[in-house]
Amino acid sequence: MSDVTSGWWQEVLLQSPFFESVRERLLQLPRTHFPGPDDLNRIADAGLCNAAGVPLHFVAPIAAPAVAKSASAMEQSYEWRIWREGLVQTRAGNWHDLFNALAWMCLPPSKGLFNRLHVQAMQQSAERARTRGTLRDVLTLFDEGGMIVLSADAALSQLLRDFAWKPLFLEKRSQVIDLMRFFVFGHALQEKALAPHRGITAKCLMLSVTPDQLGWSMSQWLPWLDAQVCDYFSRPESLSSTRLLAPLPVLGIPGWASENEDPLYYDDSNHFRAGRRVGVSVGAA
Repeated sequence: MSDVTSGWWQEVLLQSPFFESVRERLLQLPRTHFPGPDDLNRIADAGLCNAAGVPLHFVAPIAAPAVAKSASAMEQSYEWRIWREGLVQTRAGNWHDLFNALAWMCLPPSKGLFNRLHVQAMQQSAERARTRGTLRDVLTLFDEGGMIVLSADAALSQLLRDFAWKPLFLEKRSQVIDLMRFFVFGHALQEKALAPHRGITAKCLMLSVTPDQLGWSMSQWLPWLDAQVCDYFSRPESLSSTRLLAPLPVLGIPGWASENEDPLYYDDSNHFRAGRRVGVSVGAA
């Protein structure tokens, strides 16, 4: 995917459910070249800010000589520059950074909360600035590989928590299609979708919705999803363990891989593994 053509975004991204949450922003990107920071700044909302109210700008990585020798490791960090200066460093031609930028545009309160929590954890002590700790691990896990799973049927949610992949995706396939929705949050998960392979796993925030909500447009979903993510990750107990978020083999979701139309697809135990949760998601569906 490094050699981008004029149809890069249209052919690969817009046809995939992995990118539904950022679809409208993808449509705004240039068709002739890989988007750079200037392109991203052009399509960003004028009021795009971090959680401190500092306006955000997408910029090329800051070269080492430009960093003051007296600056601490924390002050030179990626998260700190977003927090204090509003600078989201974005590498040229880099899919991972592109999807991160789009996430900032589509879910700014959630991304802003994560940035603030990272910085607060780094500020607590010099030692924590060098070691991530559980709180930062949880944030990074969801920020990179998170998915929001919505369900209007608690029984379907329980099957997912129980690792009951065949009962969920095969036996209850029509109910999953009708009563569940899946939105990718993590930008690394979207990067993996460029070359999807068996074993891609998301960490899921599971939420209950009403049947009426299932018909919402993406413009209705985004602010609601943003609020739910912020509510969940603002709770200290939600940041206590990386195992509170349910794992999900993404390519098992109906419609997310053509191969899963074959019932035998779900017999691959290396892909659809059994397991047991050790925690219960706070406020989960």
